[in-house]
Amino acid sequence: MPHLGSMPDQKEKPRTLLVGWISRLDLALELGLSVDTLRRWEAQRMGPPSVRAGRKVYYRRAAVEEWLEEQEQNAPRRRRAGSRR
Repeated sequence: MPHLGSMPDQKEKPRTLLVGWISRLDLALELGLSVDTLRRWEAQRMGPPSVRAGRKVYYRRAAVEEWLEEQEQNAPRRRRAGSRR
């Protein structure tokens, strides 16, 4: 039976697999949206692209940034109040 002192500490090992990815909950918090909104967007095939790993849904941060930029480009241009054409 290994001595507990010789076992590697799981907290010290860096998690590298999900670097560059964000969970649905974390994305909802960052965007100020509900998890249900992101879930609905996924069902309607809108919003940023996502992937499933079992029950978990992840978004690639770069893809979310690209999607946000697309939203900015597609947003209707607003005229400033009092400006002339």
